[in-house]
Amino acid sequence: MADTADLDLFRQRIATALPSANVPTLLLLLYQFTGDEYWINPPFKPVKSRWDDNDSGGLSEKLQAEVREATLEAIMNWRKNGAIARPELTSDELVRMMTMSEAEAIPPEYGEMIVHKLKRYSGAIPAPVTVPKGFKILIVGAGMSGVATAIRLKQLGIPYIQIEKQDKTGGVWHSHHFPGCGVDTPGHLYSYTFASGDWTKYFPMQGELDAYFNRVAREFGVEESIRYSTECLETRYDEQNHRWISRLRLPDGSEEVLVTNVVISCVGAFTTPKWPNVPGLREFDGPVVHTSNWDPAVVIAGKRIAVLGSGASAMQVVPATVGMVSDMVIFQRSHQWAAPFPKLRMPVPEAVRVLLKEVPHYEWLYRLRLSWIFDSQVHEALQKDPEWPHPDRSVNAMNDGHRENYTKYIMQQLEGRPDLIEKVIPPYPPFGKRMLLDNGWYETLRKPHVTLIDSAVARVEGKRIIAANGDSREVDVLIVASGYDITRFLLPINVIGRNGVSVRDAWDDDDCQAYLGTVIAGFPNFFMLYGPNTALGHGGSFIFTVESQIDYVLSVLRKMGEGNLAEVECKSEVYESYNRTIQDMHQGMIWSHPGMSTYFRNDRGRIVTNSSWRLIDYWNMTKDANMDDYLTVSQADAGSATVAKAVSS
Repeated sequence: MADTADLDLFRQRIATALPSANVPTLLLLLYQFTGDEYWINPPFKPVKSRWDDNDSGGLSEKLQAEVREATLEAIMNWRKNGAIARPELTSDELVRMMTMSEAEAIPPEYGEMIVHKLKRYSGAIPAPVTVPKGFKILIVGAGMSGVATAIRLKQLGIPYIQIEKQDKTGGVWHSHHFPGCGVDTPGHLYSYTFASGDWTKYFPMQGELDAYFNRVAREFGVEESIRYSTECLETRYDEQNHRWISRLRLPDGSEEVLVTNVVISCVGAFTTPKWPNVPGLREFDGPVVHTSNWDPAVVIAGKRIAVLGSGASAMQVVPATVGMVSDMVIFQRSHQWAAPFPKLRMPVPEAVRVLLKEVPHYEWLYRLRLSWIFDSQVHEALQKDPEWPHPDRSVNAMNDGHRENYTKYIMQQLEGRPDLIEKVIPPYPPFGKRMLLDNGWYETLRKPHVTLIDSAVARVEGKRIIAANGDSREVDVLIVASGYDITRFLLPINVIGRNGVSVRDAWDDDDCQAYLGTVIAGFPNFFMLYGPNTALGHGGSFIFTVESQIDYVLSVLRKMGEGNLAEVECKSEVYESYNRTIQDMHQGMIWSHPGMSTYFRNDRGRIVTNSSWRLIDYWNMTKDANMDDYLTVSQADAGSATVAKAVSS
């Protein structure tokens, strides 16, 4: 029983937080804590929100006050005696609750996945996995996906060795430091299902994200075993012994050979910067800095700055630096769609952070709401309608509605500047390129010392940047915001599979393919996270996709242990059929639209980055591995083959 003084203090903290809490989430909490249907029926049904997580729910002040008062009493009752009327919510209940909370119908097929997420939020851990004695895995990388992989392997009792080429965990959030660098997914969604984040901003910045991944690695006990400043130069499959032989470069520059049963690549995709092929760029008479490798020693204060690019990196670095410089010119190779960003730089109120921490059920339900708002809702808007009469500007009626809304927003932001409106509204359908969030971009373009040149850079001469349309500017510092070599997956490692074939040859360099974005035919016992066709061009948290991949890998490992298997290799016909399906689906989707260039496609026009699946589809495909998809070799057969080889030699 809690002390009376402690209860009074707790009540005060919760009462202080509730005015800033998300009302639709409070309604979900009230139903779970009280079991009263009253809270998930009219008049409490929220009004649908277009741009954000709908904190007020569109309810009247009177109704909001009733919700908050009842929530305070329900939370206090829970705090005093642990009373929760509905501790285990069913899939049917959750679908009904979410349908009310989101003010739109949630298909029943999502119920099981919602239950899965809720169990993960509350700390559920899969059963341990038994593997043969001496079995070991190499994890390459300790960024977002590497940390999650290590935690799951440790929890399931599977031995592993983890290496990381940087000096800490965090991946891209540790290596990237350019001004304005942050995430465009809400922080409470851009978190592991098994580890919440005490975010200070609704959309956290780089430093806080880096700290989160390092904290999680430390708290789950995997940080101390990571071998930092260690790089995998090559990993080669030993077919006779069913092992991977990896060549590592150690912190002192020396090399080590490591032998493991399995390799899991967690190197990610945002590792290799892509430089534009501009004559004279490297000879620019002044500092040149790429956003992927920001040099804080470069002085931009009071300088004339040129920015090459207008995509995701530029949309962050430009508003973050425009107040420091004397003059800024942006060279725009292609137009971008950018959506409103209502919670731009908004802090999470301290009282709400207390509520999220003190009442975990509130956090779990809030995250469930976010996962619907930001996940696959726009998937339908990305499908080509062959009967649609305006295929040049949109792909279907819903997509055209998005275009109308985003166009209206841009025109409002740039009212009175028809010159800018003409330069920024894209001619292609929304979501055709990566959808961006307005990070202060349009406001920045209006500033008197900012010039937007609607043309790519043709060449650089001394300090002069010359555009393809003939326009030019002389500047002091050149910021290159041209993105990454995304289409060449696994680029940092030389991966050599069966018959000595490298993954670059197997993929003909950039024609990258994988079954479920995770396994490759001809590369036994090798798994990759963030593989081809796993990126979420339709929105959502990529962390959930990675966790689904990890669940799939663990399912394969579990079945290797149960079947006493030494080797598993995706069948070529399964691999090929899956990738044909992916590309067939993409031909009916927006990313094969001819109206724009995009890094989603490789040089031969094949979509290699984005997933064509809804998240519910991908989750269903990855939650349990079908071993009929694999060629397998048992431990007994592997041992016999090794003995036979030794005798014959």
